[in-house]
Amino acid sequence: MIAIIDYEMGNLRSVQKAFERVGHSAVVTSDPAVLADAQKIVLPGVGAFRDAIASLRARGLVEPIQSAIDGGKPFLGICLGLQLLFDTSYEDGEYEGLGIIPGEVVRFRVPAGFKVPHMGWNQVQFRQRPDIYRGIEEGAHFYFVHSYYVAPRDASVIATETEYVTPFCSSVCRANLFAVQFHPEKSQAAGLRLLKNFAELG
Repeated sequence: MIAIIDYEMGNLRSVQKAFERVGHSAVVTSDPAVLADAQKIVLPGVGAFRDAIASLRARGLVEPIQSAIDGGKPFLGICLGLQLLFDTSYEDGEYEGLGIIPGEVVRFRVPAGFKVPHMGWNQVQFRQRPDIYRGIEEGAHFYFVHSYYVAPRDASVIATETEYVTPFCSSVCRANLFAVQFHPEKSQAAGLRLLKNFAELG
């Protein structure tokens, strides 16, 4: 069973339907007991970091997330779900994240003529190729919507980079933990392939 964490942030149903399209059922839940029983866990999210981390804490979901990752359960963060894994975000202030991946979440600083948020289709370039990218070509396009990006302290966790004025980290991997800045559920064939690959991890 794939469990999608419900903390009232983001397009949970879109992620659920995307898994269904590739032949895998997923449940949307905020129940720690369901998360404990799940074989794989997804942390999606759209919105403000401050509200998201507050909601995770209020619902008692921080410990189940940490336990799942520490226990070796395949875990996928999407968009805000990537950023929440880091130590600190500077979105509209300074807020403490889950601290699972050392590093910060910082705002794009771009010259005139470039827009923030970074929105639309953009390519990924591999720094390593974990199993969730099996069958996905170098330079594949994914759909992005974000004003902040992650800056890992340890570059060895970077799976892909994407160019927006300068390269930024667009996904990470570490053992059983995977997280992406883009939205695979909105990224057509490449995004569906990534979700299928995650669902079929051994």
